[in-house]
Amino acid sequence: MTRKIQTLNAISKKGLSRLPDSYLVGNDIADPDAILVRSQVMHELPIATSVLAIGRAGAGTNNIPTKAMSERGVVVFNAPGANANAVKELVIAGMLMGTRNIAPALTFVNGLFGDDESLHKQVEAGKKHYVGHELRGSTLGIIGLGAIGSLLAESAIELGMNVIGYDPEITVDAAWRLPSQVRKATSIEEVLKHCDFVSLHVPLLPGTKNLINAERVKGMKKGCVLLNFSRDGIVDTQAVIDGLNANRLQAYVCDFPSNLMRQHPRAVAIPHLGASTEEAEENCAVMVAEQVADYLTNGNILNSVNFPNISMPRGSRFRLAIANANVPNMLGQISTALASAGLNINNMMNKSRGELAFTLVDIETEVPQAVIDQLAAIHGVLRVRYLPG
Repeated sequence: MTRKIQTLNAISKKGLSRLPDSYLVGNDIADPDAILVRSQVMHELPIATSVLAIGRAGAGTNNIPTKAMSERGVVVFNAPGANANAVKELVIAGMLMGTRNIAPALTFVNGLFGDDESLHKQVEAGKKHYVGHELRGSTLGIIGLGAIGSLLAESAIELGMNVIGYDPEITVDAAWRLPSQVRKATSIEEVLKHCDFVSLHVPLLPGTKNLINAERVKGMKKGCVLLNFSRDGIVDTQAVIDGLNANRLQAYVCDFPSNLMRQHPRAVAIPHLGASTEEAEENCAVMVAEQVADYLTNGNILNSVNFPNISMPRGSRFRLAIANANVPNMLGQISTALASAGLNINNMMNKSRGELAFTLVDIETEVPQAVIDQLAAIHGVLRVRYLPG
């Protein structure tokens, strides 16, 4: 079946190659079945009623109106972990920049004048001001132990660092990935009090906004290097600048520049480069393209930010994929409607996530349009798709 995919940014060709050959793909596609996006902000964009899924070729989905899409039964996918190695490497670079005073030293050298002999004398005289510390033997605190956090922990241990981790919502899979040498903290405050470096890897949610605030900065170990390659809003920048001025913090390194940070010699801000490697862009595009294609073809969901993961092998050629509210008796109403039409269920699966749920139903015989319309009319059903295969 021909599907139409609209791309709002340049999506890696390697990722697009994972879509079926029958798909029409382009940035000017009208009435698309799905949208693939990287950084384009979609909150003010008109999103066609034909759209069934949105795939974000990256981890964060702040640029997508997820709540509005949920109300329409549109599944929003992301690619968690696909850029984890790229971000991890940047964090390690950030630790070195913060503890070895690399940025101030570069500024010092770029401000020198004179011939090479004079330059050499100035460099030798000035380098004593940029003495730093080694990573080996120091302690790294990681707040957020998902794909990036666990990779960072592993690399830090290989560099000879001690690692303390905190994540009250760690998943089973993430726990299995975490090196056994990581000491588990019971609070953020415990991490801040004992660590020479603190790296943040949490999403921006109402509960994580200004996670690092003035009170928590005061509780950090003196001389700590704070790293934020996660989301801008989880750090109160003014509180951190105050911490730098009070010499509570040695450095703040992030990829969210602001004028406030540019004015401080020990605040290092680079562009948001966490996933800006060819490898990460390809990995993200491949992951999200495969997920969207499987959803459009089979109704299976993996790595959605609004609907539950659900996957069911096909038991027949005739499948219904139903996005619905997570309310009592939904399965009963679906089953009753199918039975009343004389349709036999081969297999059925339902998964829920918060206020939303998703149901896959394999039917022994072809499903008439009248039955599909009847299912769509059930109160709480957001969308019904018929997927004959």
